[in-house]
Amino acid sequence: MTTVLCVPQWQGSASPKASQLMVGARRAATLVPAAEVVTVPVLETSGEKIAGIRALDVLVQNQRLTQKTLAGIDDQVITVGGDCSVDIAPIAAARARYGDALRVLWIDAHPDVYSPQTLPSGAFHGMVVRALLGDGPAGLTPDQPLTPQQVIIAGERANVPSEHAFLAKTGLRRHGVDDLDRALDDLRGPVYVHIDLDVLEPTVFGSTCYPEPNGVQPQHLIDLVTHIDDIVGAAITEHAPADDVVDAGESEVIRRLAAALAR
Repeated sequence: MTTVLCVPQWQGSASPKASQLMVGARRAATLVPAAEVVTVPVLETSGEKIAGIRALDVLVQNQRLTQKTLAGIDDQVITVGGDCSVDIAPIAAARARYGDALRVLWIDAHPDVYSPQTLPSGAFHGMVVRALLGDGPAGLTPDQPLTPQQVIIAGERANVPSEHAFLAKTGLRRHGVDDLDRALDDLRGPVYVHIDLDVLEPTVFGSTCYPEPNGVQPQHLIDLVTHIDDIVGAAITEHAPADDVVDAGESEVIRRLAAALAR
């Protein structure tokens, strides 16, 4: 059985639309086929910028609340955010359970390997993969970090020099839109699938905070997910719709992606 872990956190983003991530998380959580939806009672205050990270105090507290909520769930979990950093606790839990065998497929228009020194805004959702690898602040870095061999970046097209330098330095495997399907080459389970919805083509799916042109078509992404074996956990993040507008087409994309993840 599947449980949805809804984490309506917005503070990891620096976008003017960041608060809409709360609406997006709650709305997207209702579209996932699951036995139950459990919502983490995250803080909604803005927090302080500390050590170059925006709202670090709030993010750490939200992380604790997420860990506590997650500990009470025995089912397969699909996490729905909120910004990308809502996925640290679920991935850390999967790492603790499956060890070095775990693979994380990070499907995102951005590789999220900034540091406080390379991202002036301090938006932590741009630093999540780096933190998962052990290079992050206390309270947001797992006790058992992933190794670069455990992570595959897919759909990235932001082409930021500092991030690509980090990818090259660490040997992180990266696939763009043109070679997206190669992300599944030699991918063996157990697999955790992270999806930032900004990986999608923004003219088709536009309710995100940081759209990038020339994205993945929704059907292509759904087909890709359908071909992944042994999914042990997953996340759908960064949905930022307007409060008073429900886009039926975008809702259908989320519903179909969720069904593929939860199959």
